[in-house]
Amino acid sequence: MSPRIMILYYSMFGNNYIMAKAVFEGIKEAGGQPMLRTVPELLPQEAIDKDPRIKKAKDMQKGVQIAKVEELEKIDGIILGSPTRFGNMCAQMRNFLDQTGGIWAKGSLIDKPAGVFCSTASLHGGQETTLVSMMFTLLHHGAIVMGIPYSVPELVATTRGGTPYGPTAVVGTMGDAAPTETDLKIAKELGKRISRIASKTGV
Repeated sequence: MSPRIMILYYSMFGNNYIMAKAVFEGIKEAGGQPMLRTVPELLPQEAIDKDPRIKKAKDMQKGVQIAKVEELEKIDGIILGSPTRFGNMCAQMRNFLDQTGGIWAKGSLIDKPAGVFCSTASLHGGQETTLVSMMFTLLHHGAIVMGIPYSVPELVATTRGGTPYGPTAVVGTMGDAAPTETDLKIAKELGKRISRIASKTGV
């Protein structure tokens, strides 16, 4: 079985997109079928056009499909990624997840392996609380939430990002400090782990 794993993320300045691509590679390496999806944008177009950083990031991601709620019925695992907004997931991710009541009623994500990742402006800017905020919804859906084990050596070596709750990156107050190679290695390991577990559970 080659499990279908959705990477569902939002990225304003491109950093979570970079993290999502590392997760994508990890899923592929472990034999899974990665599905890269972004959630719908809530920012008005004029706000995007006024900020060259956001516009550049949107151009980078123009080939990424926007997720449809019904796609969650046909996956074997899911990994959520969001920037931090005051220690919480971003509004774009919350808005999408709030539309999954029908999927919840059907039990579509019950026993499906799941993980989370995020980026923050500063080291103590809410990495772990943002990860946990995404876990709440996954737990209500009955998913099996998994993090990063300390058998991944980069988890101990990192001084900027990466937690046992999930991959993280510190990208600066302007969002201009890209995830490090260590951050991306941890993200890749999450993709591998979710893919491996999905292959074993075969739900």
